[in-house]
Amino acid sequence: MNLLKNTLAGSLVMAGLATSALAADDTIKVGVLHSLSGTMAISETTLKDTMLMLIDEQNAKGGVLGKQLEAVVVDPASDWPLFAEKARELLTVEDVDVIFGSWTSVSRKSALPVLEELNGLMFYPVQYEGEESSKNVFYTGAAPNQQAIPATDYFLEELGVEKFALLGTDYVYPRTTNNILESYLKDKGIAAEDIFVNYTPFGHSDWSKIVADVVALGADGKKVGVISTINGDANIGFYKELAAAGVSADDIPVVAFSVGEEELSGLDTTNLVGHLAAWNYFQSAESDLNDEFIAAWKARMGEDRVTNDPMEAHVIGFNMYVKAVEAAGSTDVDAVRSAMYGLEVPNLTGGTAVMLPNHHLAKPVLIGEIQADGQFDIISQTEEVPGDAWTDFLPESAVLKSDWKDLGCGMYNTATSSCVQIQSNY
Repeated sequence: MNLLKNTLAGSLVMAGLATSALAADDTIKVGVLHSLSGTMAISETTLKDTMLMLIDEQNAKGGVLGKQLEAVVVDPASDWPLFAEKARELLTVEDVDVIFGSWTSVSRKSALPVLEELNGLMFYPVQYEGEESSKNVFYTGAAPNQQAIPATDYFLEELGVEKFALLGTDYVYPRTTNNILESYLKDKGIAAEDIFVNYTPFGHSDWSKIVADVVALGADGKKVGVISTINGDANIGFYKELAAAGVSADDIPVVAFSVGEEELSGLDTTNLVGHLAAWNYFQSAESDLNDEFIAAWKARMGEDRVTNDPMEAHVIGFNMYVKAVEAAGSTDVDAVRSAMYGLEVPNLTGGTAVMLPNHHLAKPVLIGEIQADGQFDIISQTEEVPGDAWTDFLPESAVLKSDWKDLGCGMYNTATSSCVQIQSNY
């Protein structure tokens, strides 16, 4: 009798495992690696919500390859080492097929060794400093030549800025971006003493001295402009201090690379009108596809919820992933990667996003002016600009190119015609 019971129990267990395996085979698991708590939750929670909407919409269309998509959401809690731990959990415990996630570069770089070790695939949706190219990451946000350089040119050519305050949060993205911009500005004839650089920790709140220093920079009558790589909720205190100091956009314009509609939705923007942001998308972009996206988002999340650039990057990345899986007939990472090159999907600004062999997109560059309602008036827009993984404005990088399609290399040295295997951090 005991033998019979054990046999039956064993059969039930095996049947349960088989059912679980079948269920797993019938779904495509999508990891969502975004901070839902901590200093970056102000920005990243919206990206989690975006992914859930995209997954639900795709499932309503029948899924992919006859399978439904299943979201697996984790919270790395704005704790950079935790991104590595959560990425490993997604890939080994949850067995996800793909990850969409990270915001800060330090969080991406934390997850990167895990992605490369386990051959995971991640779509990274936020503007970043470049100087990186991994076969395990598709960078759907802007590289410096698609945001920082065009914004600086706008300051120089359109606003006549002569002195620059480069204000950033103290981590790799602002430091590397400002390193590139310092070199670029000096090439443009801006003297070293006319470039003020300052870094503050995440969540920084006391901006009085820094704003006073920026104001003092223009004591000689030269036009001062601020290029901001301040991230997260520190932006709230920064803009409030600008307003308290009576600094208007006419006095000292600010162009931000990490402030969009979501960040402004929590601020009184009355005193911010005229300040700028540089992105590849704004909610105010005029296109039928953008109108449809905004309508779907507000119907799901409420009329007060806004859209922003990293959301569009997730839309583009997700739609490309779906097309690549369908083209490959599989979720196998290597097969999907190969199918990604040259893929085209509509962007939300009326153009077409193209995935390049360097794992970056061709994207338009938009500069928007803050309006009283927290939206942006688009005052400048380019055609699609191909993203460059390695900047032309640092000598160490100018000789490098990334080509995973034909060269199979993220750091190909054009001077030596050789592939560099170990990446450098600047």
